[in-house]
Amino acid sequence: MNIGIHDLDVATTHFVLDLDEMAEALGIDPAKYEKGLGQDEFSVPAPDEDIVTMAATAASRLLSRHDASKIRMVLFATESSIDQSKAAGVFVHGLLGLPQAVRTVEFKQACYSGTAALQTAVNHVARYPEDQVLVIASDVARYAVVSGGEPTQGAGAVAMLISADPNLVVIEPGSGVFTADVNDFWRPNDSSTPYVEGKLSLDAYMNAATGSWDDLVARRGLDITDIDRFLHHQPFTKMARKAHARLGEHVGADLGPELIEESMTYNRRIGNSYTASLFFGLAAQLHGNPDLAGKRLGLFSYGSGSVAEFFTGIVQDGYTDHIHPETVREALDSRVPLTFAQYRELHASYIGASDNVEVPAVTAAPFRFTGITDHVRHYEAR
Repeated sequence: MNIGIHDLDVATTHFVLDLDEMAEALGIDPAKYEKGLGQDEFSVPAPDEDIVTMAATAASRLLSRHDASKIRMVLFATESSIDQSKAAGVFVHGLLGLPQAVRTVEFKQACYSGTAALQTAVNHVARYPEDQVLVIASDVARYAVVSGGEPTQGAGAVAMLISADPNLVVIEPGSGVFTADVNDFWRPNDSSTPYVEGKLSLDAYMNAATGSWDDLVARRGLDITDIDRFLHHQPFTKMARKAHARLGEHVGADLGPELIEESMTYNRRIGNSYTASLFFGLAAQLHGNPDLAGKRLGLFSYGSGSVAEFFTGIVQDGYTDHIHPETVREALDSRVPLTFAQYRELHASYIGASDNVEVPAVTAAPFRFTGITDHVRHYEAR
């Protein structure tokens, strides 16, 4: 049975910061961001936006094209969780008005958990072929100001519908996995921003890429030449390029940049979206090349700490009839530019506590976070 990604859609935030604006304000050569990181800008949430509002927006666009009664699970992947107990997907379930006969769960393992949710969905459909599963990866990457991570912030959500006989990509059985206990990136419960060990993080990412590839080869006997395009997790796009080059050195092959560059166009503009990053890359790959039918994609998913998976998918015939690049263009081009001072003010006004608060309406998106009453978060659908 062929099982995989039947449809996908995306959402990002109301605001955007151009990295040239940050470079000028900090007296930094813009090339440090454009070439050194491979980034041009990053999405910034309005006060009434979070992982739930972005997830609901992406999912509502997707479900407008499908029969929601077929959905039996909602799997929400994030490392920006808004509650230590209640799954963010439960809020989304309510906002979308999904049937109550649905299993809803939140997945967490840094940036990797979107892939864990995807594989769980594939396994469910293998057992119940008539079911469909809604997988959502949604995150806000928020770093401390005046830190190395500040220009690599971002935010976004990708919603995917997993089914039998998918329109877009069949996920092939057998993947390579890798786990190593590494303190390269982590966010304690009492911190609103993560801690990062830069060099260790890069080394852990590279080791996970080669380690998960080796496990994939051992399980399936694939050769590097069996992969037509590569998509890597993109905390910033230059990091994915480094992983691509390291993989080529590891297997003794010349992996040209043309095998990865098409997947980077959206992430250059969105910034880091953690669990959604790899799947923004997939969207960019499908939207940017009309000649992928029958081609095999190699996808490397990484989450700090660290867990990784290398898996493959076959792009389906007729996929270009089921993609919606105009949605992404509209989401990116309609963002409101911020000055550096405005961005820093928004960053400082982050609501991390559960005190009572009423949030002003800013976003034009169809869903918004309205505030907190008696420690309960409230949302509205417009």
